[in-house]
Amino acid sequence: MEDAGVGWVAAIIIGGIAGWLAEKFMHSNMGLLMNIILGVVGAIVANAILSGLGIVLAGWLGYLVAGFVGACLLIAVGRVIRR
Repeated sequence: MEDAGVGWVAAIIIGGIAGWLAEKFMHSNMGLLMNIILGVVGAIVANAILSGLGIVLAGWLGYLVAGFVGACLLIAVGRVIRR
């Protein structure tokens, strides 16, 4: 998160927004805390995957995009594991 130029408070806010967007996009039903966790962890996962591909997303918008993509991936993986 520090590489993206986003502080912890901003990471929580942006992670919450990214998690909420992913929740709406994937048609899942989760609470605020889970949205924040999905957004923040999703951003970390997506940034790791994208940096392995040579793609770097920086700043608030990059963190939001990475959080959204990562949260969608985590929701999809969670659905596969539950089945």
